[in-house]
Amino acid sequence: MPLSRRQDLIRALPYARRYARALTGSQPRGDLLVAESLRGLAATEAGPMPARQSLYQWISRQFRQAPASEAETLNVLERKLLLLTSLEELTIADAARIVDLGEAEAAEILARAHAGLRKVAQTSILIIEDEPIIAMDIEDLVRWCGHQVAGVAATEADAVELARQTKPGLILADINLGAGGDGANAVTSILRHHMAPVIFVTAYPERLLTGEAIEPAFVITKPFEPMTLAIATYQAVTGGPRIN
Repeated sequence: MPLSRRQDLIRALPYARRYARALTGSQPRGDLLVAESLRGLAATEAGPMPARQSLYQWISRQFRQAPASEAETLNVLERKLLLLTSLEELTIADAARIVDLGEAEAAEILARAHAGLRKVAQTSILIIEDEPIIAMDIEDLVRWCGHQVAGVAATEADAVELARQTKPGLILADINLGAGGDGANAVTSILRHHMAPVIFVTAYPERLLTGEAIEPAFVITKPFEPMTLAIATYQAVTGGPRIN
């Protein structure tokens, strides 16, 4: 493999891991899917797509959907397009090429998927965020998605206590809580006593998704759009309680 292509794939890895983990709902399964896709991609000649999009395409083709749970309202193709356009911020045209569809057909499927998101079961969400203005914005987004706010915690200690009191259906946690500690530590403490799916928020996902340690299955990038949160919430809620 040419050195330049290898370097492009290395730069694409954090985003490929994020997509694969969100698609599978699991860190181990997502990372295994990325590894299998990398092996396949390395054995072929470079095509017209950029390395990052080529990796998305291999992941999408390799993914085999597990049996649907009763909570799921979206099929696998709808979820792929939602994740590619919202979480990975691709255009509809690029996402369509990745999943081997025409742009018009992909747009129709996306519209149907957006409508399907509104049917997802509601849950209560604990927000762990130390910036008051950002926390208020997230509260608004959570309610926009049709969910309830279980509480807002600005520190590790507050997060653990609020989780004990409210037993949230989902946890939305910032990584850096400033003087209040670390959001990942707070989540680790909470999950010892209360299992719930977790979405981590960070401005630098490539620093979190290194493959060098236990990492979250669900990661969204700050700042995020309402639809990105809606999709991540859907994936987390229908995928069940997990942090890896």
